[in-house]
Amino acid sequence: MISLLIVDDQSLIRRGLKALLKLEDCLEIVGEADNGKTAIEQVEKLQPNVVLMDVRMPIMDGVAATKEISQRFPASKILVLTTFDDDDYVVRAIKYGASGYLLKDTPSEELVGAIQAVHKGYTQLGPGIVDKVVNNSSVSKPTPPPGWSELTSRELEILSSIAAGASNAEIAERLYISQKTVKNHVTNILRRLEVRDRTQAAILANSIWSK
Repeated sequence: MISLLIVDDQSLIRRGLKALLKLEDCLEIVGEADNGKTAIEQVEKLQPNVVLMDVRMPIMDGVAATKEISQRFPASKILVLTTFDDDDYVVRAIKYGASGYLLKDTPSEELVGAIQAVHKGYTQLGPGIVDKVVNNSSVSKPTPPPGWSELTSRELEILSSIAAGASNAEIAERLYISQKTVKNHVTNILRRLEVRDRTQAAILANSIWSK
């Protein structure tokens, strides 16, 4: 069961999401918030697995809340769900730790799948969002970082799978190695590339391989 916190300043949207998502046996809605400040308080209290985070909200917006939650409560994954695909919002949300960014017109079955995927460690970016992130100079890198050349062939193979959105379990099954071995490789990859998490590693890899 995935515990879920819904954050949106519009009560109608929150009610709609609750009505939709409570039908899913795999999800449990444990709370809601109408601004970023309340969201942080609720995350601290409820420790949800996933936070559905809106962007534009009063008192504290979703980007600022994402940054603080990611720093203080890294176990709670953040999936941004908003009507805005503005480049600045997208880039800052991902930079500050969001595991995914979807628009509110995303079909319900895809939203549920994205929640499950983010909980498992996937990166979930909606159509067109990847290009916004990769093409933005504040996130993408014009040349590979120094540590790129230090990656082994196995680490490059695993990085390719991370960039494609695969979880550790899927990588382990695909390469016939243990999840512990995958985890060790991922740790080395993040260290060599000097990135904080899998999301940034995936974005960096995609920006380099797309050139």
